[in-house]
Amino acid sequence: MASASPAASMLDMALLLSVFASILAGAAAVGVCYGMSGDNLPPPSKVVEMLRENGFTTVRLYAPDSAALAVLGGTGIRVVVGAPNYDLHALAYGGTAAAAAWVRQNIQAYPTVTFRFLVVGNEVAGEDTRLLVPAMENVHAALAAAGLGHIKVTTSISQATIGVHIPPSAGEFTDEAKAFMRYVVPFLERTHAPLLANLYPYFIYSYNPGAMDLSFALFTSPGTVVQDGEYGYQNQFDASVDALYTAVAKLGGEHVRVVVSETGWPTAGGVAASVENARTFNQNLVRHVRRGTPRRPGKKVETYVFAMFNENLKEPGVEQNWGLFFPNTDNVYPISFHARV
Repeated sequence: MASASPAASMLDMALLLSVFASILAGAAAVGVCYGMSGDNLPPPSKVVEMLRENGFTTVRLYAPDSAALAVLGGTGIRVVVGAPNYDLHALAYGGTAAAAAWVRQNIQAYPTVTFRFLVVGNEVAGEDTRLLVPAMENVHAALAAAGLGHIKVTTSISQATIGVHIPPSAGEFTDEAKAFMRYVVPFLERTHAPLLANLYPYFIYSYNPGAMDLSFALFTSPGTVVQDGEYGYQNQFDASVDALYTAVAKLGGEHVRVVVSETGWPTAGGVAASVENARTFNQNLVRHVRRGTPRRPGKKVETYVFAMFNENLKEPGVEQNWGLFFPNTDNVYPISFHARV
């Protein structure tokens, strides 16, 4: 048999590496939230190394941290970056000029970073909600003008905006949330952007433990707990996701995709907060999200685990204990992020 030419061999190797990279990208079922509210956290270069070692292909930053963005460039790790709440006023009232300056400084300055979404505001509440859509519109226009229209502009809402979770077919925003979501949802529908939501079965359970079996929160229920027409629900995560889809559709967002921008389980500091429960929830989450929900079977729910580290500058108690890793980079508990189904 004739030997392959060097050029053909290089092409075959490139194709093989491309396929291998695709397999690795699909292996990680979830992304991770990289919070920085700690004075003892490892440097961003070490964090990026940890992301790679654990198979994470997406990471969420709550603000455009320059040190983190500098080391994420060229890695292929996709970045969900936030425009923090304190920037909302300038982005909303500063017009396209202010938004263009923000995009130049925080997005265009990092041309080798693979940006996935730009999240304008996180759990914005009260009077500031009136700033959301103007800020989103200006950022959207600034990205388009910079030739970066592929970066979708969205926001991340709190679980508290959902007034009805069960049954999911009755999902609905609270009256307070409808006042601003009736503008947010049409923006997302028009720009083909997803809605990000921080959804925590833990908080639903911990606020009223007597109203829910723990297994429904931890993905360990052996059978259907909530029957909603033809759809059976074995866990609260699916119920919340589908309830949010229902609520969004009621405001005209029939094509808006839901992304779970935060979820997780704490290891200490609150009701049912333990290493065992956190490991159970997060490992089951990794296995589960690729399956979709009862109303959307087979459609992976893009999900970000909160959080990368235990953060000691957060409020004492449960807020300090969501990390997958200790600040010294040790695992808080053993877990595989490469799980397949």
